[in-house]
Amino acid sequence: MQQPVQRRQLLAALGAAGLAGILPASAQIRRLVVCNWGGDALKHQPTAWGQPFERQSGVKVEFDGSGPSFGKIRTMVESRNVVWDVCDANLAAAYNLGRRGYLEPMDWSRVDRNKVRPGFYNDWGISHFLYSFVLTYDRRRYGDNPPKSWADFWNTKDFPGTRTLPDRILGALEGALMADGVAAERATIYPIDEKRALEKIRAIKANTVFWKTGAESQQLMRQGEVSMGMLWHTRAVVMRRERNSRIDFTWNQGILIPAGWLVPKGNPAGATVFDFIASTQSPESQVELLRLMGNGPANPAASALVPAELKPDNPTDEANMAVQLLANPEWHGENQDRVYNDYVKVIAG
Repeated sequence: MQQPVQRRQLLAALGAAGLAGILPASAQIRRLVVCNWGGDALKHQPTAWGQPFERQSGVKVEFDGSGPSFGKIRTMVESRNVVWDVCDANLAAAYNLGRRGYLEPMDWSRVDRNKVRPGFYNDWGISHFLYSFVLTYDRRRYGDNPPKSWADFWNTKDFPGTRTLPDRILGALEGALMADGVAAERATIYPIDEKRALEKIRAIKANTVFWKTGAESQQLMRQGEVSMGMLWHTRAVVMRRERNSRIDFTWNQGILIPAGWLVPKGNPAGATVFDFIASTQSPESQVELLRLMGNGPANPAASALVPAELKPDNPTDEANMAVQLLANPEWHGENQDRVYNDYVKVIAG
C-alpha cells in the first residue's frame, strides 16, 4: 500500500520542486495575479501554489476569485486593460480564446508538456489538475435511495426536489444526453446532439436553479435550497468532508474535465507567469491540492504519491476514471459560443 506523504516532507518539496528553473528576471516582477472561481479555490490554491512560488521567486502572488469567464477575458484584452496574469480555466476555454487571439501562447521553453497526461495541453493552455462534474445530493432528502445517474437526476417524480445545473454548456449537455439514454462513451456523446440535449434541459428547467460560480453551487447545497446538483467534484469533496455533512456524490457518469492554465494576451507580469505555471507542475504540489480540496493531479508522476485515504476523492484514480466520461475540449472550444447562445435562450426563456 502506498504510504502517505509525510507533512514535513510535502512542505519541503512544495518549496523546491519545479521551481529551480525560475529565471532571475522574475524578481523584477513584484506581483502576479491568478484568477480562479472563488470559494475553496480562493482559500487553498494560495497554500498549494501561491506561497511556495512567492518564497522561491520573491514575486507576490495574489488571487482573484471573481471567475475567469470568456466575456471578462475578451473585454480585458480588447480594452487593453488586462489585470489577470493567469486564469484557472480549462482546455476548452484555452482552445476557444487562443485561436481567436485572446491568449498568449504557452512558452514550452519554461513549461514542460511532458509533465501532463497525453493530450492534456494545447497551444494556449496546459492542464494543472483535473476535475469532474458529478451528481451531488443531499443524503437527508433521499436516505437509502439516492440518485445514482443523470437519468435519476432528471426523474423528478421518483426523486423530487429542486436541482441545480451550471449556467454553461460544459457538463450540462453531456449530462442531459446521458439522462436521455445516450451511452456514457466519448464515441456516442460526441459530436453532441445539441437539439436533443437542449430539449432535455428545457424539460427540467422549471425544477432547476442555474449556478454561475462554484461558490454559489456550494451555497445552494449547504443551505438546502436544492436537493441535488451537477457540481464540480472539488466543491462536493469539500462539503462531504465537513463535520456532520449531509452532502455526498457519486463518480458514476461523472464528466471528467482537464482544467487548464491560460494566459490573457498582454498580461501584466509578462513571461514570469510561465515560471509560475511551471511551479504548479510539481507532483508534490498537486497532491497537496488533492489533499486540500480534491483536485485530481494532472502530472502522472503524482499518482505514486497519492495516499490511500485520498484515492476516493481523486477523479484520476483508476477506479473513479473507469466510470466517468472524459470530455472533449476541442468540441467545446469550437462550439462554445454558438451553442451557449441557444443554451441561454433555453434556461432564461
